Amino acid sequence: MNLSDDTISRVPEDVYLHDARRGPTLHYSDPAAIHRDLAALDVPDGARVLEVGTGTGYSSALLAELAGPAGHIVSMDVDDHLVQAANQLHGERGIGTVVTCHTGDGLAGHPPGAPYGRIVAWLCPPRLPSSWVHQLAPDGRIVTCLPVAPLPSANIITTITVHAGRPHADQLTFGGYAQSHLTPIDDVHTIPPRWVDAIIGQPEPSWISISWRVSDPHRDGARAALHQLQRPGHTGRYERTPLDWRSFTAFTAALADPNLTAVSLHGQGRGIGHTTPTSAAIILTDGTIVADHPESVSLRTLHTWLRRWEQAARPGPDAYTTMLTRAEDNDPPGWDLRLRIRPGDTKQAARP
Repeated sequence: MNLSDDTISRVPEDVYLHDARRGPTLHYSDPAAIHRDLAALDVPDGARVLEVGTGTGYSSALLAELAGPAGHIVSMDVDDHLVQAANQLHGERGIGTVVTCHTGDGLAGHPPGAPYGRIVAWLCPPRLPSSWVHQLAPDGRIVTCLPVAPLPSANIITTITVHAGRPHADQLTFGGYAQSHLTPIDDVHTIPPRWVDAIIGQPEPSWISISWRVSDPHRDGARAALHQLQRPGHTGRYERTPLDWRSFTAFTAALADPNLTAVSLHGQGRGIGHTTPTSAAIILTDGTIVADHPESVSLRTLHTWLRRWEQAARPGPDAYTTMLTRAEDNDPPGWDLRLRIRPGDTKQAARP
């Protein structure tokens, strides 16, 4: 069934997002983003669907409408409180026979219910898990958020199909969800649960995530770079605001610079830029640029990235090709997604 306005209207959003018995739900996915990604999932009538991230239950109720009475939705979440509340709401609305919610690690999938014609996740795993690929039925489809660099903020939504056992990313959309985690946590936004290399300060902490962490085993360089950004020797403004933040983040990830860095300063706006153990420069979401020094090597690199991004006309998702490669480690086993600028755009984007 298509995700029409009529389908959406049959699921009472307030019942799921503001259930008084469950108490306030501090973090849940934006309904508009859910609608967008369910449209990409293209759920056929009678489908068997694995959902990772039960949350309030709103998205699994929509999936039940799409799959119809002959379908079945298996939903996973690490938070037993949310799972029980969602099961109760589904039962009260009479769709409990179509939706079953389970407590557990959704990155492992749910083998008893496999194979699934569709898999959707409302979180960002560290990579595409092998378990999802193995549990997908022939001609199936996965819609998930995936990192395109080992940083908390470098994420993209992708539609994946599998051919001869190998996954392929067929469609990209700018966007993202919170990182996956193995246990319930109160606040996934202050400090991400993965790829944070140094934290300074409380109760409004600053943190830094560096792509060069392999060469900084004791995180001394990460802490030094974060200290420089907390007390910058240079502050400026990027004149061409507002930034298209998701476009710039994807562009820098596609450059694959080993010194790409993500930062959050004082619990406020995030930034992305270039750091080394002796230099640092980032641009924040509001266009503020901070650096260790006006002549900083990292500041020059950041300005080069911004210039190349503008020359490439702030590229959208269609400007990239994707590559899913089997991960060298098994933590967890799966495939890493990386972006490349399409050949037709490379010459323009690489112009100095």
